[in-house]
Amino acid sequence: MTVPLNAHDTMEAIAKDILSQVPPTFALAGLSLGGIVAMEVLRQAPQRVERLALLDTNPLAEAQEKQATRVPQINDVKAGNLRRVMRDEMKPNYLTDGPHRRAILDLCMEMAMDLGPEVFENQSLALRDRSDQTETLRAYSGPALVLCGRDDALCPVERHELMHSLLSGSTLIIIENAGHMPTLENPTDTTAALTSWLEAS
Repeated sequence: MTVPLNAHDTMEAIAKDILSQVPPTFALAGLSLGGIVAMEVLRQAPQRVERLALLDTNPLAEAQEKQATRVPQINDVKAGNLRRVMRDEMKPNYLTDGPHRRAILDLCMEMAMDLGPEVFENQSLALRDRSDQTETLRAYSGPALVLCGRDDALCPVERHELMHSLLSGSTLIIIENAGHMPTLENPTDTTAALTSWLEAS
């Protein structure tokens, strides 16, 4: 099942909301912001997570220099400039230079505009104030997949190597010809990795 991540402005509240809606135990996968939420779900209820997949994400708290950009971005979006902020400040970090880059960027813009300024603000604040989850990952011993696009500039390969080193039961997979969104840039290889993760005993 998919649970929306849009109604709260802290990772703690998002995770608590998810845990109130999902089965007693479940497989948990998250991409980017969804991966950060997944780690908070794991922190709150590790006994409920049967297996974990973290895709193109980051276990660390947000760096201070990045935190400082959040409120100006939010204010800009509130002033009616969501499209410009997405176009100039966020989308350039997303994708590798592949044949479907333009179409995927257009899809990302469409999703951002559909979600709107309030969701942008909530998610920005949740990202800004998130906790470091390295100890959460270190404590988890269940089966885990750590996956990212080779050319992810937003959450680079070394972040995934760190998560792989913390998760004792993890497999690390790097998807070629992909950046921050391998699910869209190289869906065949990404789906194969997720299928193997789900089917592994």
